[in-house]
Amino acid sequence: MLIGKNNPTEIESKDSENAASRKLTMDSILEFGIDGASKYITRKVQIDRSSAFLADLSNDRNPTFTEEQVFLKVLVEGERNLYEYVDGNLIRFFYSKDSVVQQLIFKTYRSVDGKIGQNNTFRQQLLNDFKCPAFSTKKFETLGYNRKDLARFFGEYSACHNVMPVDFKPKQKRDFFNLSLRPRFNVSTLQIQNADGYNDQVDFGSRVGFGFGVELEFVLPYNKNKWSFILEPTAQRFESVNNKKVNNVYGGVLVSKVDYSSLEIPVGVRYYSFLGDKSKVFFNAAVIFDFASKSLITFDRADGSNARSDLKIQSRNNLAFGVGYKYANRLGVEVRYQAPREILNDYLKWSSEFTTFSVVVGYSLF
Repeated sequence: MLIGKNNPTEIESKDSENAASRKLTMDSILEFGIDGASKYITRKVQIDRSSAFLADLSNDRNPTFTEEQVFLKVLVEGERNLYEYVDGNLIRFFYSKDSVVQQLIFKTYRSVDGKIGQNNTFRQQLLNDFKCPAFSTKKFETLGYNRKDLARFFGEYSACHNVMPVDFKPKQKRDFFNLSLRPRFNVSTLQIQNADGYNDQVDFGSRVGFGFGVELEFVLPYNKNKWSFILEPTAQRFESVNNKKVNNVYGGVLVSKVDYSSLEIPVGVRYYSFLGDKSKVFFNAAVIFDFASKSLITFDRADGSNARSDLKIQSRNNLAFGVGYKYANRLGVEVRYQAPREILNDYLKWSSEFTTFSVVVGYSLF
């Protein structure tokens, strides 16, 4: 049984998987549904079909009712029941009172002077018929004519009367695993220092580079999907040259070069803070495991001859912290800071600081 966005006018049913299907109309059905997921009832109701399109607005603020037999979608069952009717752009909400189903009245109209007005009688209906000591007048004044506000209100009303409501809110399919492509711009700096004072310190300055990563994210299925684990293999490269005047090298100039390529693998956690249905910000903290490949720091004289032994880059782990924004679970951007990383781990008398600031853009494939 398939149900589209609009409320159905008939359904197809099978007595068994191999049986022929048959069409059932409203005249032969009182209610139908999928246990715990959705439910529809058949009722004759007074319904207002006034258009909400600006070009078709009525000059009458009062609803124009006609009697129709319709399928109503059950949104909340409790002390009072809430129903929804959808037909294209027409959305109407109904509620039951003393077994009678009636429409919650809301209408957009054009006044005599051409201004757009709204008839929010549904708020007065609820104020009159839904008594609860915990409900203030302001609660009714701020209610919106939409599924979210009304379903929450009906649930709170049932709870006020010690009735456990049944909420038929559509269950959204949740993807607990996300795969994203994440190119980035890196601004990296590197300084190295020799403890024996050999040419003292070399500052390779700040360089802009490009990196590319693939992020695997596992969203934890609790706490409203706010937490996740992340793993993001990323390729990066840093190249720089430093020319330094010195007294203890033939020619008086020491040319230091660094060519550092590695695969970074951040492993960490992410926390989401939701701004709306499609927007959210997030915060990351990760440990970066770095695997250098054919990476060296070399020291040459001005004539190109070798001034001293090359240094093979072997790095330690470091920490990274980021903050970002994601839209529609698809597009994202993040700014990330990496704490200083030691890249001369194999040398007792050499130390280094490699830091990176990144701007990362992301596109989630799924």
